[in-house]
Amino acid sequence: MKLILSLVTAFIFFFQSDIEALRNSYAKATESNANTENFIETAGRQSGSDPVTIGYKAAAKIMEAKIAKGNRKALVKTGATSLEATIKSNPNNAELRLIRLSVQENIPKIVGYRGSLKDDKAFLLSNYSKQNTALKNYIKRFAMQSKTITEAERATLK
Repeated sequence: MKLILSLVTAFIFFFQSDIEALRNSYAKATESNANTENFIETAGRQSGSDPVTIGYKAAAKIMEAKIAKGNRKALVKTGATSLEATIKSNPNNAELRLIRLSVQENIPKIVGYRGSLKDDKAFLLSNYSKQNTALKNYIKRFAMQSKTITEAERATLK
């Protein structure tokens, strides 16, 4: 029994560290092309098939268009389609909504992928208190630099 409990605990810590690595890498990805490349590599190394990992991989595909020389439109379309499908399957996942909000906030307006900014912001603000501590801190860090979330809305995140 102790062995099974130890294995389950180790698995949870291993999985959690992967998510933390993705979160940290994603948070820094827009600072420079090197950070973007690092995030794309970090996401590419993830083997998980959970919705959040898939969401970060989709964001990596979209961000790849920023540094790619080739068909940027196809990269954005592939990533956006994957992200939208994942959110459609998991509409109550706050981290997926945060990923989409940050992607849509930072993508050039000409691309046209900005239709869920208000919905995702409202979802995150109304469901913030239901999240675990790590995700609350992540949402709060995002909100502090967000162009979409107002100062009054930031003040509600405690």
